[in-house]
Amino acid sequence: MELIDRCELKLKEKFDYVEGVSYFNQVKVLNAFKNLNIAARHFNGTTGYGYGDEGRDVLGKLYAAAFGAESGIVSPHLLSGTHALTVALFGLLRPNDTLLCISGMPYDTIRGVIFGENNGSLKDFGVNFEYCPLDANGKCDFAEIKKQLNEKVKVVYIQRSRGYELRDAFSCAEIEVACKFVRNSGFKGCIFVDNCYGEFVEKREPTECGADIIVGSLIKNAGGGLAPTGGYICGKEKYIDLIGKRFTAPSIGLEVGSFEGGYRYFYQGLYMAPHIVGQALKTGLLIGQAMAELGYKNYPSMDKFPYDITRAIQFDDKEKMIDFIREVQFASPVDGYVTCEPWDMPGYDDKVIMAAGTFVSGASIELSADGPVKPPFIAYFQGGLTYEHGKYALERILSKLK
Repeated sequence: MELIDRCELKLKEKFDYVEGVSYFNQVKVLNAFKNLNIAARHFNGTTGYGYGDEGRDVLGKLYAAAFGAESGIVSPHLLSGTHALTVALFGLLRPNDTLLCISGMPYDTIRGVIFGENNGSLKDFGVNFEYCPLDANGKCDFAEIKKQLNEKVKVVYIQRSRGYELRDAFSCAEIEVACKFVRNSGFKGCIFVDNCYGEFVEKREPTECGADIIVGSLIKNAGGGLAPTGGYICGKEKYIDLIGKRFTAPSIGLEVGSFEGGYRYFYQGLYMAPHIVGQALKTGLLIGQAMAELGYKNYPSMDKFPYDITRAIQFDDKEKMIDFIREVQFASPVDGYVTCEPWDMPGYDDKVIMAAGTFVSGASIELSADGPVKPPFIAYFQGGLTYEHGKYALERILSKLK
């Protein structure tokens, strides 16, 4: 506890900053609710085709307004962040088009979507993929981007969060610079951002910084710990219309889609999101500071501010990494008695160990940790609905490591 108290004192200025960002974003979200005249009727579900489903339609407008976008699709039928990304990419790309990722190789689970073999991937449908490796500092290599931009590139892809890579998340300021560079290089297509883990971490979203489309999961930041499933796709209306025709059917678009269970948790989750993201950021900062004090390398390092809710902590052997992740599970309110084991998770090349003792299964906005069990042994920590829960988990982690 002495170590934790010392860390909290050192973090006071950063905590104050986080609370200021949370307040700014809370007001932004509340204004979106007020401007759209959200009422109890919007929480009601529908059945069948869902014609005239006001709750569904206004939900998309609400998230778009909160993210500074023109239009949006928000649905429980988007099953995960990967599914939302898949729907969006298939909506935007056509045979012989090229998808260019300028933030290095994208996250594991989307790779099979982009260039999988005989599995229904974009590659199977004639879409080409190229990527620009990051420079030595983990930043965009603008010379390489300039070299690879050509008339066949229809979508430029940016992954905001680090995934399982040892780099810092991209800030909105960095995304803005990248978007301006791409536009000034003559690119006329869609700039697309995987926004997972980054929502409400800053006062701006990528759609307010030059991105045309942002995509994310509702069981991460944007769902505020309340959304039971789902994803969102927000951005320019012309692109949302195209994506809507892939989400449902080309002849129908966004005119249909019912959900009998109702939409209250999706509305209420967005309302809670700015505060919950602040709690997760403070939790990650506290754990990062404590681990740094003990000599463990952090990403981002503690002299930087995080631009997503994840924190990567490097261990010198796999047992310490596994112990760290297991203690997160043991500190959880759900399945806290379970001992995590590495296993072959779908979509990953290596065995992954994952702690997620969560109310919503696998929700990364709740206190969780995971990582592929391979050198260098990195635990990727994220979430925390309450700072107090994160602080308790840290007590357990420190005790175990000691």
